[in-house]
Amino acid sequence: SVCLSVCLSVCQSEACQSVSFLLCCILFSVLQFCCNCCLLGKEAQANGLPCDHDLSVGSQCSKVSRVCCMEGAPDNQTTPDETKENGDSPVLSDECKGKVKGCVGNDTCACFKGYKLKPDGSSCEDINECLLGAANCRGGERCINTEGSFRCQREVSCGTGYELTDSNNCKDIDECETGIHNCGPEFRCQNTQGSFRCLPKVKCGPGFIQDALGNCIDINECVSQTEPCHRGQVCINTVGSYICQRNSVNCGRGYHLNDDGTRCVDIDECKGAEKVCEGHGCINLLGSYRCECEPGYIFNSISRVCEDVNECRHYPGRLCAHKCENTLGSYKCSCTTGFKIAGDGRNCDDLNECESNPCSQECANVYGSYQCYCRRGYQLSDIDGMTCEDIDECALPTGGHICSYRCHNTPGSFHCSCPINGYTLAPNGRSCQDIDECVTGTHTCTENQSCFNIQGGFRCLSFDCPNNYRRVGETRCERLLCNESVECLAMPLRITYYYLTFPTNIPVFTNIFRMGPSHIMAGDDIQIAITDGNEGGFFKTEQVPTGGVMSVAKLINRPQDFELSLELRLRRYGTLSTYLAKVLVFVTQDEPRVPYNPLLE
Repeated sequence: SVCLSVCLSVCQSEACQSVSFLLCCILFSVLQFCCNCCLLGKEAQANGLPCDHDLSVGSQCSKVSRVCCMEGAPDNQTTPDETKENGDSPVLSDECKGKVKGCVGNDTCACFKGYKLKPDGSSCEDINECLLGAANCRGGERCINTEGSFRCQREVSCGTGYELTDSNNCKDIDECETGIHNCGPEFRCQNTQGSFRCLPKVKCGPGFIQDALGNCIDINECVSQTEPCHRGQVCINTVGSYICQRNSVNCGRGYHLNDDGTRCVDIDECKGAEKVCEGHGCINLLGSYRCECEPGYIFNSISRVCEDVNECRHYPGRLCAHKCENTLGSYKCSCTTGFKIAGDGRNCDDLNECESNPCSQECANVYGSYQCYCRRGYQLSDIDGMTCEDIDECALPTGGHICSYRCHNTPGSFHCSCPINGYTLAPNGRSCQDIDECVTGTHTCTENQSCFNIQGGFRCLSFDCPNNYRRVGETRCERLLCNESVECLAMPLRITYYYLTFPTNIPVFTNIFRMGPSHIMAGDDIQIAITDGNEGGFFKTEQVPTGGVMSVAKLINRPQDFELSLELRLRRYGTLSTYLAKVLVFVTQDEPRVPYNPLLE
């Protein structure tokens, strides 16, 4: 503030009156900058910092700061790390406390290095060198203030295989010494800069190679080397090495060594004790022999014997008309069943078996055989193929499908029948047609009841609308006005009655009923559920984009009736509407059929 007052007085002096006002203001700005630099020096002196520390504010400002710092220091004040000339430390006064180094003249307290004197003049506080820029950290390091000092820490880690030392340098980690390597028991660890290596403990000798697990594997020199032995020698591999052996003299087939064992001579097989061409002529050849075979035989050069010629296989279809049978040195012809040998001994003539009346009903001669036929309703016996037996059409594997209800066998034929009530025989004489009692008028329903036809019968149906509902049409009840009654508004808007019928054992997951709004709008929330009548769990519901469907959940294997309540809840534009479907399901017997019993016919 004193400095600023001086600057202002300069601008208001008579000297400034003789120059322009602009030059006077420039002089004022220069003086204000000089005052700011001087204040930096005084602050450094007050915090116990050296007057020559680098503030990075330029050379001119640094000079002004250093001068103000040195002028502000008292003559009798010593720096924190100075000692008395006689080597004795200053004696602490009772008024000095905290981190105080000692007292100087006039009972003034001094602080240790890294601390500054508080305004009370008797205690010290830590100097934040990092905040004042007094730290000398290198590039890539950041300053961390500590009590009475500071430290520099690397900003980037050392990386894998290295660790940071107290001196802020990266040091290699010896994984072998610290035991953090993964070398196996058969290997020894060797440290490297930033890593390590696993070296096998066992060194393999000559003739072996070491695998990745440290095992010594024998080298097959006979395969890995090119011609390890001289000509006339054979290579034999051994464990860790190999040996060369000289080839011995071996004579080929049909030769043997001479008496002195120096060369091979021919063997005359025709003069030997063994009869090589038994029953045939023998001709000796160099290193071999050949047999002169009799007619019907051929010499085999591999087995060196005369073998029978199979004329039937060598000349198929050219020797005999039907069957050819080979014999030693020749062959003979024969005929298949239904034929007899012709006069030339090679061809076959047809045999008319029907002349002996082998069939019980009809016989037809065919080329090489005959065929027995039976009249309609009969079949050939499986035992002899000639006797005709009555066909029990009702007992056939497909007999259950000949008649839809009951089959009656007759000699050579059959006829079908239907249940006495509810069915009639179809024009095809096999199927049973359901009688629609509701159409024929043979039902017993009253005027207040509606007739509903089912398979093999009918049902008389009627319903009454609940309270607060009115009947609309033959199967629908609509809710009357509710007058804002909460209980009334929770009731379904419409109750509709539906009647379904299907046979037993229909496949599971078959959809039998679909329910949904007449039109779908964006944002509709539709929920459908069975609320009553599904105690046995035979049905289930599933939501679809247009509403919901009800399907069969479990197999229904016996006839029964169900009265299901299917509720649809529609939320549209924030308004919830409920609709109820009363679905009456009549499950009838699946294709009624009486098992066939021949004893009852």
